[in-house]
Amino acid sequence: MNVQTPPPNVLAPPACKSLAEVGISLVMMRDILLKTMFRTNLDLTSALARAICLPVPLTQELIDLARTQRLLEATGTMHATSGKEMGYQLTDAGKARALDALSQSEYYGAMPIPLEDYRVQVQRQSVRNIRLTREQLTGAMGHLILPPDLLSNLGPAITSGRSILMYGPPGNGKSSISNGIRDAMGDKIYVPRALEYAGQVITVYDPIVHSAAEEAIDDPNSLRRTSNRFDNRYVYCERPTVITGGELSLDMLDLTYNPTARTYQAPLQLKSTGGIFIVDDLGRQAEPPQKLVNRWIVPLEEAKDILALQSGEKFTVPFDTLVIFSTNFHPNEIFDGAALRRIFFKIKIDGPDQENFLKIFAMVARAKKMPLDERTLVYLMKVKFPTIENNYANYMPKFLIEQMMAVCDFENVPYHMTPELIDRAWGNMFVREEKIAH
Repeated sequence: MNVQTPPPNVLAPPACKSLAEVGISLVMMRDILLKTMFRTNLDLTSALARAICLPVPLTQELIDLARTQRLLEATGTMHATSGKEMGYQLTDAGKARALDALSQSEYYGAMPIPLEDYRVQVQRQSVRNIRLTREQLTGAMGHLILPPDLLSNLGPAITSGRSILMYGPPGNGKSSISNGIRDAMGDKIYVPRALEYAGQVITVYDPIVHSAAEEAIDDPNSLRRTSNRFDNRYVYCERPTVITGGELSLDMLDLTYNPTARTYQAPLQLKSTGGIFIVDDLGRQAEPPQKLVNRWIVPLEEAKDILALQSGEKFTVPFDTLVIFSTNFHPNEIFDGAALRRIFFKIKIDGPDQENFLKIFAMVARAKKMPLDERTLVYLMKVKFPTIENNYANYMPKFLIEQMMAVCDFENVPYHMTPELIDRAWGNMFVREEKIAH
């Protein structure tokens, strides 16, 4: 079995050695065990241990506790295929208790982690502990043609773990640069499956957001237990990246309550703890940019966020996230001075100069297997670009080449470029100003 070894800079949450170390009440633990058995029909200690994410000895303690309360009973049969483990089942009283517990909360499975314990783990794996080198950043963005001073500005911004505002004309790679920052981080952290606060369960781990590393599953017959190297209530994951765009709204930054399951789901910024939260296309949301940034002022300044339960009770959670805002608007158009002060780094992403544009064009053409033609490139540079005051953008080479490829595919001819094809591609890149009669 391949067991992933955590990198030295991220300290693993230690496995619980007693039920007291789990950190939640015995009643809550017992009820989650009963609900898990009721919903999954699992009956072996080893299988239940994997389901509730506790070590086998602690799971057995919970089973024994439930048996003394006449909520569980042994089935009297040994499972030969599972190391001759004894099976257990819910008694009538156990089923009644499970149903009563489910009526209060449908949550079952992994034991939640107390919020206070999670704060400790956040510090162990803080995004502010990352120290990226120029080589790491260059390696993650080697496929991009970037201005020479950009990495010099990005490096300190990322290493600080503070907020970044990237602004500039559209189509110049702000989203690609954001993704490159994510790729440069490279290490892994521990994401809680669920948190507990004031008896309420907040689910955090989200397979859409979190990319899990390989899990180690114990053989109950093996003397060497591998998964007990860390608390299995956490999932060992790549540093998370949450990317939002025009769909971002303020309510997506609040706890989501499921009235049917009577549980909460963590908001996007809590899911991104220890990683990156990218707000792409800032200014395209229904909420004004100023209002969105105002929501982030306390988290950005104090490294904590304030959430609220259905009851109205407010509480703080760690805010340990590298926030990257990306916009096509000038910052002065969408923020006041106070908001701009809260965003620690402002980096302008301009379009390429002619030299870098031609490098990008050649790189894309090579990747697309489109032969370069000097006459066509001269026509593009001398005839077409002067019509837009030689404003080059990073997206243009790919757009123009793919347009020419589409024509070649339709005409069933080998890929090639000509001034005529450039004219056709250019016509799709810009819409001519004209009055449309209705």
